[in-house]
Amino acid sequence: MSVSVVTTRSVPAKAELLVLPAFVEQDPPDAVDAAVLTSRGFTGAVGTVQVVSGAERPVAVVGLGPADEVTPAALRRAGVAIARAACRHKAIASDVLGSLPDGVDQVAAAQAYAEGLVLGAYSYTELKSDPKPNLLRKVTEVGASSARVSAAVDRGVAIAEAVCFARDLVNEPGGSLTPPKMAQAAARMARKAGLKAKVMDKTAIEKAKLGGLLGVNRGSLHPPRLVQLTYEPDVKPVGTLALVGKGITFDAGGLSIKTGKGMMTMKCDMGGGAAVLGAMMALPAVKPKARVVGYVPMTDNMLGPDATRPGDVLTIRNRKTVEVLNTDAEGRLILADALSLAAEAEPDAIIDLATLTGACMAALGLDYAGLMANHEGWRDQVAAAADAAAEPVWPLPLPADYRKLLDSPVADLKNIGGPYAGALTAGLFLQEFVDDDIAWAHLDIAGPAFTEADHNTGPKGGTGYAVRILVELAANFTRPQKKPAQKKPAQKKPAKKR
Repeated sequence: MSVSVVTTRSVPAKAELLVLPAFVEQDPPDAVDAAVLTSRGFTGAVGTVQVVSGAERPVAVVGLGPADEVTPAALRRAGVAIARAACRHKAIASDVLGSLPDGVDQVAAAQAYAEGLVLGAYSYTELKSDPKPNLLRKVTEVGASSARVSAAVDRGVAIAEAVCFARDLVNEPGGSLTPPKMAQAAARMARKAGLKAKVMDKTAIEKAKLGGLLGVNRGSLHPPRLVQLTYEPDVKPVGTLALVGKGITFDAGGLSIKTGKGMMTMKCDMGGGAAVLGAMMALPAVKPKARVVGYVPMTDNMLGPDATRPGDVLTIRNRKTVEVLNTDAEGRLILADALSLAAEAEPDAIIDLATLTGACMAALGLDYAGLMANHEGWRDQVAAAADAAAEPVWPLPLPADYRKLLDSPVADLKNIGGPYAGALTAGLFLQEFVDDDIAWAHLDIAGPAFTEADHNTGPKGGTGYAVRILVELAANFTRPQKKPAQKKPAQKKPAKKR
């Protein structure tokens, strides 16, 4: 169950806890004894919480950092911290938004704070025999009840619920979240959200000649799926954005089998697909002016009797052939088909997301996604969305000289580029399936999609990383400028005979 967040002008009588903000190097709220906070070491640092007694009900003081540095990210972290601290209360009241310093954008603050409240209350307890979920169900925000603030709160709740939907998908074991079941979950969500949905079964996938998806699926007991979701704005679209997400529901590595330890968290290998589905879920509430189409190819990568063998050659949707030398480099094969489909529809821009390479984790760690693109302006637009969403990315190059590492003696290209620059050669591989005149970006989210420890916005497990990036990207989408056509070298005219 999610947390509802409402705005009003007064504290409800049934509120079990009152939340007040505090700032670094400033006196605490009047309702709180400063000496008590000082004695407990409370400083007002971002995301810290101290619960003290109050006149009518307990008071939770949440830190927002220095008063002149309050940001949406700080408010999101504060919301998470409050939801965790209030986990034994069903209904609380908050006067955080009504007590912010002058100059803070109330609308952005309201959205971020609401996001944090919902994200912080999240837990995945479906498979526990004695679940102890967060009990928080209602937060009443007092002192800031304008129509714009209320709308921002609703928007923040919708975005956070979409992140939680993605988390649920990632957290469900691969043995139960099969491709057909993931497709069913996507279709149910689409009906509820008001999105158009198209689900391709194995017969349709064969008819569409999606050779990469079929090749990866050959070792599986469960048939593949490809889900296409479409959001249509109420106004004339400012452009069309395509989202493509990797949906490997479990990755055993195929015949290039992973180690036992390497498989332990591989239910998360559909984190990119989950992010696309989550973002699509939020769009009807956010109402971007762009048309958005999501593509999620789904299969697991197993070792059945007819599994693709190293050395086999697959033909992708765009007719390029790929020599598969490592069956554990499978995500790029199913993305190749989905990118080909997306490119055929001629959108104004494409972004794909995938838990693609350990090389990206080695380069950037667990918190940053690698960002690669064929278009500088589109790359900058994605990076700006990531900054606004407080989900960090780091730009990586696509060196043209490295393309030769993918050359194959028997096919158009091979699916691995050797022991070095694995994240970059994976990006170069994907670039082969997008037309040069379409702005395209690739996010390698292998690090931040799953965590084995609690983090700033949630518990261990699936993080729902990049849902907020995609929503922000769609909400502020601008058509990337077309690349200038390269001039062909002028041919010399033959000399006149004398």
